[in-house]
Formats: sequence, C-alpha cells, structure tokens
Amino acid sequence: MLALVTAIAAAGHDEDLAPLLDACASAGLHARAVAWDDPTVSWQQFDAALLRSPWDYTERLPEFLAWCDRRDQQVSLLNPVHVIRWNTDKHYLSDLATFGIPVVTTTFVEPDAEPLQALQAFLGTEPAPEFVVKPTVSAGARDTQRYARAQEFAASNHVARLLDQGRGVMLQPYLPAVDRAGETALIYFEGSFSHAIAKGALLQPDAAALTAPFAAGDISSRSAGADELALGEQVLVAASRLLRLGQPLSYARVDLIRDDGGHPRLLELELIEPSLFFAQAPGSADRFAAALASRLSGDTIRARTGTG
Repeated sequence: MLALVTAIAAAGHDEDLAPLLDACASAGLHARAVAWDDPTVSWQQFDAALLRSPWDYTERLPEFLAWCDRRDQQVSLLNPVHVIRWNTDKHYLSDLATFGIPVVTTTFVEPDAEPLQALQAFLGTEPAPEFVVKPTVSAGARDTQRYARAQEFAASNHVARLLDQGRGVMLQPYLPAVDRAGETALIYFEGSFSHAIAKGALLQPDAAALTAPFAAGDISSRSAGADELALGEQVLVAASRLLRLGQPLSYARVDLIRDDGGHPRLLELELIEPSLFFAQAPGSADRFAAALASRLSGDTIRARTGTG
C-alpha cells in the first residue's frame, strides 16, 4: 500500500490529491491519503510513502525531519530521506551553482549576521531596481516579500525578523520577466519530462508578505522552450550526482525564470512536496500513477530477491 502524505493543516488545500488517488486506483495501486502529523496512523501497513503536501514542515522542520528518519526505518520514502533533508533548505541552490547550474543570483544571510550591513552589501553588488527577501526554509512564498531599493529600511527589518527567529535568509534580484511571462515549472516523473505550466507573479509591489504555507496563483498550461527543457535536464543530472542517486527521482519540479538577457535560470528545485498541477495537464496523474506502480513493483521484486 502507498501512503500519500499530507498534513492536518493542509486538509482541503491539495488539489492534486483526489486525482492522484483516482489515478492510483485505476493503475491497480492501493493508495491512501494520510497526514504525517496524525498520531493515529499505523505506518507498518504501508510499503512506501510519497510526500505530497506536508506543507507545514517549514514551521516544524526538526519535528518533520525526525518523522522522516523514523518512517525511513519502516517504509520506502519517495523521494529518499537524504534528498528530503537536502531539499528542505534552499542552500541547495549553492550546491547546484557549483555544478555550473545557472541559478538566480542568491546571497545567503545567516542568523549571526548584522541585517542592515548584509543587505547593504547585497545592494552594493546587485544593480536590480527591485529585490526579494525570503527565508531559506519556506513553501508557497511564505514570509517572502518584494522590495524596491528605496525600501531598504523595511527590507532590513524583514531580514532582522527572520534572523531573530533563527532562520537563514535569501536575497535575490527581482527579475521583471516574471511580471511579463511568469515562471515556467517543468514536472518530471521517474526522470522523464511530463508537462510544463506557467505560474503568474505572486509577489506584488508594496504587498505584505504571504503567511500561509500554501499560496494560490495564476496557473496555466505552457509549452516549455527547448532551452528550458535543456536546463531542466541539466538540473536533474546535477542533483543526481550531488545526491549520489542510484535511480531517478520519483518526481521533481524545476522552477525557471528568464533573466534580463532572456536566458532561463533556476529559481527552485522542488523534490519534497511540490504541487504537480494535474488539472492543467490531462493524463498527467495517470502517468504519475503508472510510474509509481512500476517503481513499487520493481522495489517489491528486489526486496523479495535481495537484489540491488
């Protein structure tokens, strides 16, 4: 049996869950939606657990990671636990940059830094008229805000609030292409490209930071460009090498945005709990369910025979 892992706080917010349950049933895969933080769940009944919408992990990270470690002793986690640990903190962007991945320019500010000094150092090297402040552990643009250079004081207070909470901070230029064309999200199942969607801009000028761990947005289907697909493949290869993966990731979402030169850059690599936007890509839930059924069948055979 497959556990589709959500959270009590995410109840009613995961639009992918119902179609995935239906697709799993059609594929002959017995799946059930359960919350990671529900103490009544008997995890021994499951063969594997697929993280889908444990979206409150950003507020309960130590507790969530400890839960992942415990489940890893009982079931096959999808994606694996060391992938989860790596991907929960957006410092992973630095790792990918060292592999030559063109990521959106990012400056990390750690909890022991002086907020205003760190922000001024960033602005001294970054010519963009607008920039973004966000925590390194975040989902759905929670606690993320867009600022103009003239809002340095307000931005430094935002940085200070996050640092005071013991959270790392990211500073990035706000790329205006997102206002014109949004982001492109590439979705992969078992290492194979499935579909792409466009995400409209979430961050508006002078708007307050979002507080919910799940954020609605303007979502539509999109045909990915050849350069975007090439970068998506490059990102997955780099992640596989960094994480020493022996098989493809069960799922991945590669979020891209174009820079001022029109070139795609990596904004985020989502390997934990990304929305997969089945509604915008007919047949995609069935493709994912078929890929899961194939993987779990292979894992069962290997477990029975003792082969690796």
